[in-house]
Parts: sequence; C-alpha cells; structure tokens
Amino acid sequence: MFSYLLTLLLRIQMYLSKIEQNIRYALLNRKHGVYISKQAFIAKTANLQLNPGGLPLGGQIHISANASIMDGAILAPYGGSIYIGENVFIGPYCVIYGHGGLNIEKNTMIAAHSVVIPSNHGFSDREKTISSQPATSLGINIGEDVWIASGVRVLDGISIGKGCVIGAGAVVNKSLLDYSIAVGVPAKVIGQRGDLQKSSQNNKSDIAYTN
Repeated sequence: MFSYLLTLLLRIQMYLSKIEQNIRYALLNRKHGVYISKQAFIAKTANLQLNPGGLPLGGQIHISANASIMDGAILAPYGGSIYIGENVFIGPYCVIYGHGGLNIEKNTMIAAHSVVIPSNHGFSDREKTISSQPATSLGINIGEDVWIASGVRVLDGISIGKGCVIGAGAVVNKSLLDYSIAVGVPAKVIGQRGDLQKSSQNNKSDIAYTN
C-alpha cells in the first residue's frame, strides 16, 4: 500500500511539474521575438533577458526541440538574435549573447561557465572612454556536433566548424575548420578529431584536458 501511494504521489508531482513548465513556456512564448519548443528544457533559474538592465533592447531567442538550458544560464540577445538548434546543451551558468547574431547548430554541447559574445568594444580613440565608442557586432556561428568544454570564451566574428572540440578555458578568437581540436589562450589547433584519435591509442592523455 505504501509503495502504491508513493508511486501515485510521484506521478502527481511529475504531472504538476509538467503543467507548471507548460505555463512557464506559454508565458515566455508570448513575449515578442521568443520561440521555445514544448520539447525543450529550460531550468527555472535560467534567465532569458530581452531587456537586460531594464533597457528595452529586445531581440530574438529561438530554442528548438530537445535543447537544454541549464541552471543559471543567461540568454540575452541585446537587440540581435540567438538561435539554438535541436539537442543543443547549454551548461550551468553559461552567458550567451546575441548582439550581432548567434547561431548554434544541432547536437552541440557548451559546458558550464562558458561565454559566447558576438560583439566587441571599440577602443581606438584614446580621447574617448571605451564605453562611449561604437561596438562591432559581426556575429558568431557554431556548427553542429561541437563540444565546447567548460570556461571557454568565444569572441565575435568567428565560425566554429562542424564537429570541433574546444578545450576547457580556451579563448577562441579565430574561425576553426570542421573537426578541429583547439586549446589554449588564444585557442590554437592541435589536430583533427580523426588524426588525434589514432595517436591517442598510444597516448591516452592527448585530450584529457578538454573535459
């Protein structure tokens, strides 16, 4: 009897959680420029900021089916756009901006505390404050099946090719070809996935630092 009641309570809790999620998504989808698939997961503490700091900047956020936005992640388009493809994982406390446009294609994983910024401050005029100089916003494209490890910074104006792996803590300031493995500050390509797989049979520590 006890196990039956426990199972029943768990089912009720799951049902109520699903209702709460549907209501939350419906309210978010009522905001101009926002689309969230019913099959996506957005943690309660994730933050979609269309008006960061109270500024009415707007923009667009598209979150596709089976995408996961984890606890503490911030998505702020700043008047631009953020497109998140199917099965994309955005880890805890990532900061994802959209100034010049950000496209993250399907099956890509971005680990905790990473920052993606499709914008950059101007600072060429020493007579003006950096904050008063015009920014550039070229946009960022992240291809499908990319693994971006924890604490990575992806800077404006670059494209990360299909199947790339970016090591933890790297700063990506140049575009990467498909299946590149890049590490360091600034990020440098150390090989291609197929090539490194062959060499790692002899030295399994080759890619340990990309976790």
